[in-house]
Amino acid sequence: MGYKDWFKKASVYQIYPKSFKDSNDDGIGDIKGIIQKLDHIENLGIEVIWLTPIYVSPQKDNGYDIEDYYNIDPIFGTMDDFEELLTEVHNRGMKLIMDMVINHTSTQHRWFKEAKKGEDNPYHDFYIWKKTKDRKLPNNWESKFGGSAWEYVEDIDKYYLHLFDVSQADLNWENPKLRLEIYKMMNFWMKKGVDGFRLDVINLLSKNQDFPNDTLESPNHDGRRFYTDGPRIHEYLKDINKNVFSLYENSMTVGEMSSTTIPNCINYTNPNNMELDMTFNFHHLKVDYLNGEKWILAQFEFDKLKEILFDWQVQMQVGNGWNATFWSNHDQPRALSRFGDDKSYRIESAKMLATSIHLMRGTPYIYQGEEIGMTNPNFESINEYKDIESINAYKNLIKKGYSEDDVLQILRSKSRDNSRTPMQWNENGGFTKGSSWIKMANNYKIINAKYEIEDEESIYNYYKKLINLRKEYDIISHGDITPILKDHESILAYIREYKNQKLLVVCNFFAQNTEIDINQYIKNFKCKILIKNYCERDLSKSMILKPYECFAILIN
Repeated sequence: MGYKDWFKKASVYQIYPKSFKDSNDDGIGDIKGIIQKLDHIENLGIEVIWLTPIYVSPQKDNGYDIEDYYNIDPIFGTMDDFEELLTEVHNRGMKLIMDMVINHTSTQHRWFKEAKKGEDNPYHDFYIWKKTKDRKLPNNWESKFGGSAWEYVEDIDKYYLHLFDVSQADLNWENPKLRLEIYKMMNFWMKKGVDGFRLDVINLLSKNQDFPNDTLESPNHDGRRFYTDGPRIHEYLKDINKNVFSLYENSMTVGEMSSTTIPNCINYTNPNNMELDMTFNFHHLKVDYLNGEKWILAQFEFDKLKEILFDWQVQMQVGNGWNATFWSNHDQPRALSRFGDDKSYRIESAKMLATSIHLMRGTPYIYQGEEIGMTNPNFESINEYKDIESINAYKNLIKKGYSEDDVLQILRSKSRDNSRTPMQWNENGGFTKGSSWIKMANNYKIINAKYEIEDEESIYNYYKKLINLRKEYDIISHGDITPILKDHESILAYIREYKNQKLLVVCNFFAQNTEIDINQYIKNFKCKILIKNYCERDLSKSMILKPYECFAILIN
């Protein structure tokens, strides 16, 4: 184990600055607020903090629509504030990675304003433009946020591509001048002392240059196969690595991969390829999408969840790739409300979910609030939602004839705003003294960081133990993985192996007791329970697991 794979022993904490801590009581979280709460993160044992975008932005998509790559948005503070944050993070022995969006910019970006002036402008080819006869759409690709992925600009009689919101114009990575500008900008931040990047939808950079129509026969046939993991994507990533990442020792990169494949992610992350350190994929977070449709109520399919998780674990291992392992982020509902039981077994299921993912092969990510067992807020009105995707979905579903009650029930389960409510710091909320930009969940009096830190048996202190186990035991950070009990209807279980040790991990994903037999794995061996979420657990030939029970046994 050398410095190059230090991130295998690390755990990452994601901060969504807008909702983390407000220091000036304007209702919006900010950089100074993050500084105030760094001890909370350091105390967990975190090595890396990931900040979602804090650049100048019109905030049409919560900062993922960047207007100015080089400056901090005033709603979050100043460059001096950011430099202070960087210093404070480094002084605590942690690293900081920034979110970087290089698939698209805001249409308010200077480049796009220039590009709209026409073909003679040097910035015109920084974006993807198409001219058609009779103003016919260039193709039938759909935006991720609904509607066509093309928008017409009358002044120049052309369409530009926007795979996301109409205010987020896709960059033209075929243009070498654009690529050089991106490298220059990324080096600006690295030279400032940033430790790496989380790269937003990075596998969408390379588009099929024929821009063919898709069939639209399912939600997955909306054009994505023509721009996902595209023809030149590995070339582009190698080039970014050569011009940016490789210049800085101990930097870390994680790519967010949209609708990707295992073979591509092996190529993205195999160290011999010099592209990225690790990748996020989201296939396991679509097991409650009925026939691929997000905006519909459905129970998650446990068999499918296990199959996807283990396919990625095993095949990435075989190909020497590396996963970023996670349940939650700013784009997903709270995992505890989704895969656990946020009422009767909130503590048990939160600990079980943490165990299942933190002891797998990969670098684990914690999303703010996950470590204290925060839940979906269960908003009562569409007026309480702020997310552009959710508001568009509401309008579309009402148009299709759904009742308002049914639509709100869907949003309470599926909206991205479920994870964007303010961090619950104490029994008074503790996020702001002002009026927060989005409503706080009503359960902050009983679910909050102050209570969690003080309680030795809390979710927070359980996460702390998991994070420290990864540092202490090489089998967690570097061991191979083998799924077991694959056909069990309630249990997710696997064995990690490294040198002469084995680690057996068992997780009950349901609120019912269930029986298992692990005798074949522990018989005649010296066993030690490393972590468990119920006080009592004896190791017997056949055992009954309680609701959402989990444990990990070290076998020598």
